[in-house]
Amino acid sequence: MRHRSLLALTTTLTTGALILTACGSRDSGNNSNSDDGRKTTVTIGITVPLTGSLSPFGQGIKNSVDLAVKTANKNNEVKGVTFAMTALDDQALPGTGQQNAAKLAADKNVIGVVGPVNSGVAQSMQDVLAKADLTQVSPANTNPALSQGDNWATGEKKRPFKTYFRTATTDIIQGRFAAQYLYKDAGKRKVFVVDDKQTYGVGLATIFAQEFKRLGGDVVGTDHLTVKETDFSATANKIKNSGADAVYFGGQFPEGGLLSDQVKKAGAHIPLMGGDGMYNPGFITASGESNDGDLATSVGYPVEDLDSARKFVTGYKDAGYKDPYATYGGYAYDGAWAIIEAVKKAVADNNGKLPDNPRAKVLDAMSSVSFDGVTGKVSFDQYGDTTNKQLTVYQVKNNAWTTLKSATFKD
Repeated sequence: MRHRSLLALTTTLTTGALILTACGSRDSGNNSNSDDGRKTTVTIGITVPLTGSLSPFGQGIKNSVDLAVKTANKNNEVKGVTFAMTALDDQALPGTGQQNAAKLAADKNVIGVVGPVNSGVAQSMQDVLAKADLTQVSPANTNPALSQGDNWATGEKKRPFKTYFRTATTDIIQGRFAAQYLYKDAGKRKVFVVDDKQTYGVGLATIFAQEFKRLGGDVVGTDHLTVKETDFSATANKIKNSGADAVYFGGQFPEGGLLSDQVKKAGAHIPLMGGDGMYNPGFITASGESNDGDLATSVGYPVEDLDSARKFVTGYKDAGYKDPYATYGGYAYDGAWAIIEAVKKAVADNNGKLPDNPRAKVLDAMSSVSFDGVTGKVSFDQYGDTTNKQLTVYQVKNNAWTTLKSATFKD
């Protein structure tokens, strides 16, 4: 990215993303509180998988942030400020995510970042963004260590990076919610637990197993698989021979669909359950066998069922995006809007102008952000975690995900 002077004009790229690399870049406008009568343009950066197997998640996030930016500009949400967006592809790879974080940090016009999808990618980005005082809001990360430190499981919670926030709830809640459903509602007593050896999958599977055993269930076996491999027949045979009445998988939908397929082909006709990374139509299409009865949890309530999401759903449809908003679209919109609200506060606290140190001021404002968003009430606790503890269990019926149970998690 090319560095431009403080008063550089906004450049519109043919990709549709606006990449603005000067802090407080000015363009002409009619509604401004700035002394020269022109608006200040600030950019919300995005880093998500835009290619590869997890691109359905990333495209939905990118489009949802784009909708938030367009809505803010249309409504003149922050007088004197125009919002822009730039989206980078992290390919679900930590190394690429770190490179993207460095690019966004170097672009002084970037005021905040939405993303990534993968917890492992987030780990690679956090330090880079923190050193730049650059606010990060993930709509998808669920690993507790990102916000509460590596020793969270022992009760020693310490926020590693003050710049990190998320609109998705953590696996401390999601893993326990899944275990409680499988044990209490589905009546399962013997489960085989598999993870994909990735940060998200291992964390989720571990929390699930701990809660399932605490409730009185039996973990009859564990195994690991490797991302992007396709032959899980050895694991499927272990599951069949274990006598398990359910499988829990900590991982993403491409591997989850293949695992479910091979478990059933091995002769174990038992449900496979996973987390939000598995809740995607791609889970069903990845399997040659019927997935009916398989389960997944995901953060929040179904967006299309929320009164608070009606404008978002309609706006997304009217915008004509070719990809669905998918699992995290509503949370991405709310993440972008949280940054917009923080910019609004920073401007209001500075006599109607963007401060000279906008990143620091926006970061300061994030802790007090509170608004009614697409997914419900949006606010953050002392760790930067969402205060929204709503989750949903979905089940495959007739080769489609259907809502089974939505509830607010309670200990």
